[in-house]
Amino acid sequence: MDIRLDDKNAVVTGSSTGIGRAIALKLAESGANVVVHYYRFREKAEELAEEIRKMGRQVLAIQADLGLSADVEKLISKSAEFFNKRIDILVNNAGTLIQRTAFAEASEEYWDRLMNINFKSVFLCSQKALPFMPRGSRIINISSVAARTGGGPGSVIYAASKGGINALTMGMAKELIQKGIWVNAIAPGVIDTPFHEKFTPPEVRKGFLQSIPVKREGLPEEIASVAVFLASRYSDYMIGTVVDVNGGLWVG
Repeated sequence: MDIRLDDKNAVVTGSSTGIGRAIALKLAESGANVVVHYYRFREKAEELAEEIRKMGRQVLAIQADLGLSADVEKLISKSAEFFNKRIDILVNNAGTLIQRTAFAEASEEYWDRLMNINFKSVFLCSQKALPFMPRGSRIINISSVAARTGGGPGSVIYAASKGGINALTMGMAKELIQKGIWVNAIAPGVIDTPFHEKFTPPEVRKGFLQSIPVKREGLPEEIASVAVFLASRYSDYMIGTVVDVNGGLWVG
């Protein structure tokens, strides 16, 4: 299946590394123009933008802290200006664990920061983008298998934020399809990204492999391929779906 997204305009949050980077690249390979959003990794974002530019696509890297509503406003307004007031695809990928923290030890500040970045940003980015999204547009939210399982050690609040994304996806989908906007989500399992390099000790990652039927971690490109499918007309009959991509880690 050759999926083409020629001349579509996409905004991918948290796209300087990992899953977001792979999604931005795959969208560009399929013909889309892309806004690369980053928080800290400017150099990596600019490197990605240059790679996309060499494909002949329009591309812009924008810094924003998606835990702050003013920065979300900046990201979407700059994206809309760059794309001549049309955003066809929004991928809400930005997220973090911050650090592994036991539920009993988690502070209110930790809760607020994590929820703002992982969950509230999906609400804010989607709401701000709506005025620029024509009929046929797509919103793709990145959830996690943690929403199904409650998360691993020290990630219960992260899991709760992803569970919120699942519910928000379904609610948004039912409402926004009336405006001709499709909303779906992807729930990755254990994916080989800097996320796990930072937050998951090697011995824990080895333990994860014993629970994955295919006996390997997933690749960012495997998530990106699903995102491109959801961004295309081939997913027209999928509304409010959470697509599990986890090698069988969760078979519910």
